Amino acid sequence: MILVTGGTGLVGAHLLLHLLENGEEKIRAMYRKSKQIEKAKSLFELYKKGDLFSKIEWIQADILDVPSLEVAFENIDYVYHCAGLISFNPDDENQLRKVNIEGTANIVNFCIDKKITKLCHVSSIAALGNLTQNQTIITEETEWNPEVLHSDYAISKYGAEMEVWRGQQEGLQVVIVNPGVIFGPGFWNQGSGTLFTAIKKGIPFYTNGSTGYISVIDVVKIMRLLMHSDCSGERFTLISENITYKDIICKIAGKIKASTPKIEAKPWLLNLAWKLDWLCSIVLRTKRKLSRHGAISIQNADKISNEKIKTYLNYSFEHIDTYLNEIVIYFKK
Repeated sequence: MILVTGGTGLVGAHLLLHLLENGEEKIRAMYRKSKQIEKAKSLFELYKKGDLFSKIEWIQADILDVPSLEVAFENIDYVYHCAGLISFNPDDENQLRKVNIEGTANIVNFCIDKKITKLCHVSSIAALGNLTQNQTIITEETEWNPEVLHSDYAISKYGAEMEVWRGQQEGLQVVIVNPGVIFGPGFWNQGSGTLFTAIKKGIPFYTNGSTGYISVIDVVKIMRLLMHSDCSGERFTLISENITYKDIICKIAGKIKASTPKIEAKPWLLNLAWKLDWLCSIVLRTKRKLSRHGAISIQNADKISNEKIKTYLNYSFEHIDTYLNEIVIYFKK
């Protein structure tokens, strides 16, 4: 039997659908609150696959609640660990470490104790290493530099990977995927979905920094392929393309008939912006929108390689521009 943590999120819900579409019938998915199940159900209905939703065995459990995990892991053979907290707000540092590191440690411990056949852990490109002067592209082998400024989110995902590697050292079969920014429909108020909403309202500024993007369909396809392979003890960076922030905003804006950004956010302007944002959060008690690391990262133009996964699975990614056309259809609805 398969256990999926984070089954009510973008990746988890798409993974559940993909597994069912490919003949996997014994699937258990974790949820924390009943209303979250409705998000996953809505996604199935969005794809007109509502009939498959009833085949999922839902169980209320939390990766931080050990007693609930004891029940969730009964008769489980394979685990897809998709649950995690995504936040770039410095105020969420403690919660990020607790959910992403401690929560993953709990999952790994249960996998070892219950003699799980294989674990697939969803990490992030944020947990990849840092380029040195002689390097030009980030790969799975690029070393993490603890002296470089990292976001709390990146540190928490890197720490989570350390827990997974600990599990491997104790005999657990593991595979880690490091997706870039994941595009997918149905979750417009979280993750990359908020980008569509923001662009519709209008984003006046842009930077020439870049990052890697991928469709959620590619992510879940690759996860299943890796779990069905003999691969273990490996991590794979999952991106379709490296695209500048300016280009991705303009692509989406063009497809949803929104205005495109006209003003480049220079380093000095971003430096001022994050400081003002910090000041407002203290004086007005508002939620942080831009951190110091965030201001730096959106100027970063480091390239990320996807050669390892393409070679290992002979995999061809869907072009982001093509996939955006599909997402826009759902967004307009």
